[in-house]
Amino acid sequence: MPETETGVLAKIEGWLGLSRPPFHALGILPFCLGTFLAWRLDQVFGVPAWVLGMLGIVMVMLSTYRAGGHFALVENERSRRRFRNLLAGESGTLPDLILRRSGPLQTSAIFIALAIFIGIILQFGLKTGPFTLLLGCLGALPGFFYATRPIRPADSGFGELLIAFCYGWLPIAAAFYIQRGYIAPCIHWMALPIGLSIFNVVLLHEFPADTANPAAGGASLLHRLGNAKGTALYCLTSILSWFSMYSSLNAGIPRKALYIYLPVMVLSAGISLMMAGKRYENPLVLEILYGLSMAVHLGTTAAYFLAFL
Repeated sequence: MPETETGVLAKIEGWLGLSRPPFHALGILPFCLGTFLAWRLDQVFGVPAWVLGMLGIVMVMLSTYRAGGHFALVENERSRRRFRNLLAGESGTLPDLILRRSGPLQTSAIFIALAIFIGIILQFGLKTGPFTLLLGCLGALPGFFYATRPIRPADSGFGELLIAFCYGWLPIAAAFYIQRGYIAPCIHWMALPIGLSIFNVVLLHEFPADTANPAAGGASLLHRLGNAKGTALYCLTSILSWFSMYSSLNAGIPRKALYIYLPVMVLSAGISLMMAGKRYENPLVLEILYGLSMAVHLGTTAAYFLAFL
């Protein structure tokens, strides 16, 4: 293969790495769940609103990941030297492929501008409701500024909660809202186990923390707590997600959701036991646990999908 062609393919691979395609499912599936609920509960499904909403949420995620790739360059390079998680997305992409440092930030700004433009069309063109742009900004702005200094919620110790909100309640509620103009009460209950499961995905991604030198890895929640307390928090969050799933059945959600969720709960319990046994100290096992945690999050969302079928 010619050298120039190899360079082009390398750059394409680099940009795809920055876009983090596997992580798009974490936002798209809850958005589709909200749309599906609008159809099942109120027999309403607007194709234009769904298509534009999907484009909007993809633009927001692309903006988030590109901005993160730019502002977290130093952390990514350090992480790459210590341990490279194949599922961790953009880590190491910029140092490896020597892309233009300003490129990810510029494209991030373009994507967030496109997301805002889509929101304007939804609210004023399709008349989806007065809070459409507000809901969009609740996802777009925290995403863009998540790793941006000096704001950088990622180092505040609350960044994980912010992600739980943006990948839990927000996409489900926003999708339902642009279809119906209000938010069904059951969505608040469904968002709890979904948000808790994505919280654990983010928390697990921060293992292993360099507790001897917290500044080396930023100031994330895990770096503030340390591995032992972080493990306890992971297990507690898992337990809370199980109980919140059960509690959500009192909000008009079909009881078969619990039976569909049982395999997901067993998987979640297995991960928690391995975390309690410090299996995360093995880099290969940690990578597997990270992938399984993503499966728990997606499985939690899918359980509600299947229950309403």
